[in-house]
Amino acid sequence: MKVARWQDGAEVGEGFVVDGTVVPFPNGLRVAEVLARGLAGARELYGRLNHDAGRPLGAVRLLAPLVPAAIRDFVAFEEHVEGVSASVDGKSEVVPEWYEAPTFYFTNPHTVLGPGEPVIPPVTQRLDFELEIAAVVGGSGGSNLSAREAEEAIFGYTIMNDWSARDIQSREMKVRLGPAKGKDFGTSLGPWIVTADELEPYLDDDGFLAVLAQVFVNGELVGEDLVSNMGWTFPELVSYASRNSKVVFGDVLGSGTVGNGGCLGELWGRRGELTPAPLGQGDAVRMVVEGLGELTATVGAAVVGPAVPRARNRSRARARV
Repeated sequence: MKVARWQDGAEVGEGFVVDGTVVPFPNGLRVAEVLARGLAGARELYGRLNHDAGRPLGAVRLLAPLVPAAIRDFVAFEEHVEGVSASVDGKSEVVPEWYEAPTFYFTNPHTVLGPGEPVIPPVTQRLDFELEIAAVVGGSGGSNLSAREAEEAIFGYTIMNDWSARDIQSREMKVRLGPAKGKDFGTSLGPWIVTADELEPYLDDDGFLAVLAQVFVNGELVGEDLVSNMGWTFPELVSYASRNSKVVFGDVLGSGTVGNGGCLGELWGRRGELTPAPLGQGDAVRMVVEGLGELTATVGAAVVGPAVPRARNRSRARARV
């Protein structure tokens, strides 16, 4: 099953994609409500669809397939870490701590972009894409989930583009709290959520999702990788996210950038130069993932944000004057 949201004139529709059409959920349900029901509930709804209410895909504009409750983005590909660390931190390495547990950061759920929606970046000299696959949590979620329980909590998967301003990211990560403003201006998701059961044929013997992921810039292939090159499986990522915490329906968990050119930053780090060139206004990025479809976007004009003053020199006095 494929779950989607779309714009049809002034109306926002939410439902399933079936044979080239979009068909609304029964009873006017929304994606969030369907995610809350879990896969079993979605299957029951699918069996009650009114196909006569469908509209051709070409007659609507797809939106991001969900409004995320939260977005966690992992860094689960060793090859990506090797390359991008050189371009962001000036030193190519995979620190020993990377192997101990799957690290992630939280990004902004309020700047999610849908298929074909342009990204509006900040002023940056090193705009980059990041090709990722994201798991979407459904059902009751939970805390301290085992990997097996976490597998049951995964409703489906979608393509994710974690847009990045590498120069801003590099500066802020030196303060030991990034990334933040280098990434929170846009995250593209789509074109739809493919339910986990549809991707079961792609699981290898170790439980890794062996689908081919590719990214093209202005029609030229820049990178490709098998998603099964992750250091951890998606259930293990969800399990770790829930550790001493909680995951809920609508949570999005990105895999982190695939290796072998899954972003420009990796290539810059390996080559020691900005080739291919950073993204600029008008550039078109197309991501294609086996079993999930394709996600496209163009780069819009950068926006100059409000000025930020430098930190003030303060007296460090311990009493008010």
